[in-house]
Amino acid sequence: MTRTGTVRPAGPGGAPLDTERATLDKAATENFPVAPFFLPRAWRDDLMAVYGYARLVDDIGDGDLAPGGADAELLGVAPGRAGDRTVLLDAFEADLHRVFDAVPHHPLLRRLQPTVRRRGLPPGPFLGLIAANRQDQVVSRYETYDDLLAYCELSANPVGRLVLGVTGTSTPERIRRSDAICTALQIVEHLQDVTEDLGRDRVYLPAEDMERFHVKEADLAAPHAGASVRALVAFQARRARELLEEGAPLVGSVHGRLKLLLAGFVAGGRAALGAIAAAEYDVLPGPPRPGKARLLREAGTTLRGEG
Repeated sequence: MTRTGTVRPAGPGGAPLDTERATLDKAATENFPVAPFFLPRAWRDDLMAVYGYARLVDDIGDGDLAPGGADAELLGVAPGRAGDRTVLLDAFEADLHRVFDAVPHHPLLRRLQPTVRRRGLPPGPFLGLIAANRQDQVVSRYETYDDLLAYCELSANPVGRLVLGVTGTSTPERIRRSDAICTALQIVEHLQDVTEDLGRDRVYLPAEDMERFHVKEADLAAPHAGASVRALVAFQARRARELLEEGAPLVGSVHGRLKLLLAGFVAGGRAALGAIAAAEYDVLPGPPRPGKARLLREAGTTLRGEG
């Protein structure tokens, strides 16, 4: 792996590849463990390669790329269009296809290529993540919960499927359980980031549920949540918890270090939901985050199958 402070190769036009390290370093801020130390080194490397891909495509879709246009340059996008997210996503998809039949341009995709070949990963999950970010450019509100679930099928579920693919443990039943966990984690993230998402002119709380709880978008812009917003957040949190519990048997279906990893995903979601509840469902001042003690408790409960 490339390490901070080492000399990295230059991209087209001599642009340094600082964005590669900056993207991978974001793993430390996620709600769930990305590639923890207890996994075999080969798994860690492959999971970090998958994470780098997923993080970069989200950063493109959110407009969160590092300043300077290095990523656009690497993808062959003209400087005048470096701020066009749709153009960047198109270029990124073209580079993804090179992972399967040529040599990709972006260093994070070059990092991904050996993983794809070694693990026999198909294009579908990777393309799903791009499709989700394309959708973000044109859809900023969701009318129904089913609409939101369909979005999560693109934006979240591919990640779990890729984890199963990297570890060689995919079965139809495990994929179903994994999808439930990943969708739950996506809903939890939406609840934590209501204020941030609204700042991007996005609302991931279904409109039908906002109407049911008498919540207006203006209520989401307040410094603190009123009773109606708290009730709405609590309702969505229950849905996320139900999905987590539906997916939790996935942990017991595997063994060894993979069991620890998957327990970390479930425990991270449970702990985040606990933090939201501890904040009395007032998510508007900022994302409620669980402490390490809560995470450890939830991990132990998950591993014992008591939760």
